[in-house]
Amino acid sequence: MVAETKLYDALSVSPTASQDEIKKGYRKAALKYHPDKNKDNPSAGEKFKEVSQAYEILSDPEKRKVYDQYGLEFLLRGGAEAPPPGAGGPGGMPGGMPGGMPGGGFAFGGMPGMGGGGGGTRTFHFSTGGGPGGGAGGFSFSNPENIFADFLKQGGAHMGDDDDLFAQFTGGGGGGGGRSRFRESGGGKRRAPTPEVTTVEKPLPVTLEDLFKGVHKKMKIRRKTYDDGSGKRNVEDKVLEMDVKPGWKAGTKIKFKGVGDQEEGGTQDLHFIVQEKPHETYKREDDNLRMYVDLDLKEALTGWTRTIPTIDGKKFTLSKAGPTGPGYTETYPHQGMPNSKKPDQRGDMIVEVRVKFPTSLTPVQKAKLKEIL
Repeated sequence: MVAETKLYDALSVSPTASQDEIKKGYRKAALKYHPDKNKDNPSAGEKFKEVSQAYEILSDPEKRKVYDQYGLEFLLRGGAEAPPPGAGGPGGMPGGMPGGMPGGGFAFGGMPGMGGGGGGTRTFHFSTGGGPGGGAGGFSFSNPENIFADFLKQGGAHMGDDDDLFAQFTGGGGGGGGRSRFRESGGGKRRAPTPEVTTVEKPLPVTLEDLFKGVHKKMKIRRKTYDDGSGKRNVEDKVLEMDVKPGWKAGTKIKFKGVGDQEEGGTQDLHFIVQEKPHETYKREDDNLRMYVDLDLKEALTGWTRTIPTIDGKKFTLSKAGPTGPGYTETYPHQGMPNSKKPDQRGDMIVEVRVKFPTSLTPVQKAKLKEIL
């Protein structure tokens, strides 16, 4: 049994929640109330503080243990550890005043009677840093901006299917490592910590034919710009041009420096990663190309002929008069993909036979096959 549940309620989790459930609860609430997503809703900033500071306590096993046993008031007045037996519960501190530790501390919005005693439903309101000096040994909450930034750096942005929504807080996804842009106002606005510049990775689908011969591509991107003087953000379109060289493989990166979203700390780098589009005829195996010829059982036993196309438009005739077993291959040297580092060298084209066997035979057919074979 816990002394109170208000912090758990803030994250919509139960007092028996695991650390993973607490993280997921904070992730969902932070995404819902983050000021960057609620610019027309000032109350969202207060809710963001509440859920961030609830997470700060509940994510720390020691603080959570003290909170569960003695409540939030006790923790904020300096009860970093459990009081000795008989020293009193949340209503009073050992050796101190029953109303709380001298020097102030946490601000309880509408919390009647700071010192012990029951009576009425209590509500709480978080304020960063407590009173002057944080009270005499009292716990002071961190800036909610920093709580959120630490959560992101510890992998909190990659815990669900909505990672793209968190990308706006981590610099656009891909390379990770950005910081929150939340600005705290306490006695006047101040700048948030300078974000770390990130690298954004985007797929670049390319056909096998274009990877064979090479291609020049133009990609239109939309990027955010930032004016240091006014602090305003704008959006602009930009066209990037790039050459895909013959023989490049899937996973090859085309790197552009300083062309992505512009933040206070700099401009994002953008990497395009080559993705090979599936081909209806060929399967690439390094610099080799493999294609399949499907034969029915009659063709496989009595002979067959096929026209074999190459990636560069040539045609070969392939035939076999006698029986052909499944998995039979014919290799055409230097008819595959070019080597990206040695363009004058090419891999091979491999033709593999697949035999389709009948799914059923009549007694008469079986008898004839036994007679023949």
